[in-house]
Order: sequence, then C-alpha cells, then structure tokens
Amino acid sequence: REKAIIYIIVGIIIILIPLIYIMIIYNKLTKLYNKVKEKWSTVNVYLKQRTDLIPNIVETVKGYSNHEKESLTEIINTRNKVLKSSSKKETIESNEKLGQKLENLFILTESYPELKADTNFIDLQNNLKEIENKISLSRTDYNKAVLNYKNKLEMFPSNFVGQMFNFKPELFFEIDKEEKENPKVKF
Repeated sequence: REKAIIYIIVGIIIILIPLIYIMIIYNKLTKLYNKVKEKWSTVNVYLKQRTDLIPNIVETVKGYSNHEKESLTEIINTRNKVLKSSSKKETIESNEKLGQKLENLFILTESYPELKADTNFIDLQNNLKEIENKISLSRTDYNKAVLNYKNKLEMFPSNFVGQMFNFKPELFFEIDKEEKENPKVKF
C-alpha cells in the first residue's frame, strides 16, 4: 500500500513537472508577444503623427512651387496607401516608401530659397524631424522586442511550446536597400 502511494506521487510529479514547464514557457512567449504588440503600437502612433503632418507640408510647398506637382501627388498617394494599409507588412513597406518620398521632397525644396526661409515650413520640417527621430527610436525598441520574442520562439525546447500553441514569428521593421543608399541629387 505504501508503494502504491509512492508510485502515485512519483507519477503525479512526472506529469506535473512538464505541465508546469509548458505553462511557464507559454506565459513567457505570451509576455514577449504582448511586448512586441505594445512596441508596434508605439511605432504606429508616430507613423500616424507623420502622416497627419504631410498635408500641411504639401500645402506649404504647393504655395511656393507649381513645378513639383508630380512629386506632391506621389507623396499624397503614398500617404493614402499608408493610411489604407491592412497588415503590418503593408504598413512597414508603405511607410518606407513614404519616408523616401519625403526625403526627396526636402531635397527638391533646396531649389526654393523663399520656401526654406518660410517659418511655417521650417516649423513643419522641424516637427517632421522630431517625429522621424521618435520613429527611429521606437523602431529600434520594436525590433529588440521582436528579436527577444523570435529567439524564444526558435530556441529549444520553447520552440515546441510555440508550435503547440501556434505562436507565429513577427516581422522586423527593416530599412530597405534603397533607403540605406545615399539619395542621388541631380544638379
């Protein structure tokens, strides 16, 4: 009878240890995934601030330059794509394109000294620079959170728990090849 109780206790321990371990890993993956979502939310706030600022920039530039209508139209169209993005991947890609278009716009505005001296334009440009810095920092935080989550998701033995509960990897917010290169300025 005592042996039976010992076997039952050992059996319960053998069953409980893996269950407790699975619970711990599941909770850790959930915490890391939620951290990724929180960091993505912060990135999204700054991306939204940038898209909200664009119409003001476009209107200001429009007042000084009738020649840059094509560039301004491209920026507005790209901004609209950002706002209509339905997935994280689309959001990342469309924001990268928007960043490139804005950079090109500011290069073009170098040709308009009166625009560069406009205090409204200078304020908008400074606001955009500040937002871009915040985006950059929040992208870094987001990518760190994705890396931690991804490492846990891919490492043994937590990868089995991740597969068991259908945890999916997240995308990094990376700079594409075109953005890494210096912009080409035509004279």
